[in-house]
Amino acid sequence: MKASLISVLALSAAAVVAGAASAQSAREVGQDPYSGLHWSVVAPQGASWALECGFRPVTIRGVHMNRISHTGAGRMAGRLPGDNARCKVTKTGGDGAVGLAVVKNGVATASGANGEAPAVVNVF
Repeated sequence: MKASLISVLALSAAAVVAGAASAQSAREVGQDPYSGLHWSVVAPQGASWALECGFRPVTIRGVHMNRISHTGAGRMAGRLPGDNARCKVTKTGGDGAVGLAVVKNGVATASGANGEAPAVVNVF
């Protein structure tokens, strides 16, 4: 089990596109709200999961937000609106482990979950 969790973490870190985008100094993120940190969730055996990421509040075209959430199975990737995050992925069903990675300044920070305890990544 430990080896498969390490494999999931490696896949998760590799799945995230390397490179970091700098956020604007103002809290208004403008026309491209998702140009910040890259995130990726992987579940090679197709497990389902729930992701929640919190970050410093931003304004996107008049809408204030400080978190995103997604649910899925298998692999999903995206970007956050800024340069900081506390992300948590919880396995919600299926077989295998779930991995999470967030990239800042070209460095992936990753964690994995194979049971009830969520995987947490903090990048500030």
